[in-house]
Amino acid sequence: MPIQFSLDLKSGVPFYRQIIDQVKSAMATGALQPGERLPTVRQTAVDLSINPNTVSRAYTELELTGLVETQMGSGTFTGSVQVESDQLERQRLLDQLCQEFLSRASTHGFTLDDIIQNLTQRKHR
Repeated sequence: MPIQFSLDLKSGVPFYRQIIDQVKSAMATGALQPGERLPTVRQTAVDLSINPNTVSRAYTELELTGLVETQMGSGTFTGSVQVESDQLERQRLLDQLCQEFLSRASTHGFTLDDIIQNLTQRKHR
């Protein structure tokens, strides 16, 4: 099953960056194998309701880093470069996930203290 991208509209992270992060994460976890075809730029843009140039920018940046290869007429495929999350990238991803979580929780009326109390209780279970 090909990767299915999703966007968090409230995260503040640019859409192209979210696509890049999802490809890197899928490659790092093995959800995307070397040589696997990514959805087309056009299809991804339609699925996410965004401008195709945004998807194209993400794919181009991934190609520049050697993580994907574009074959004219065939599509974009994951490369054979092994993706490993370094500590700085892991911290950035954790910060992003926490920010997204806190934003979502606050829209439901939860405070940071509510969240910390709940997490502390979970830790002691």
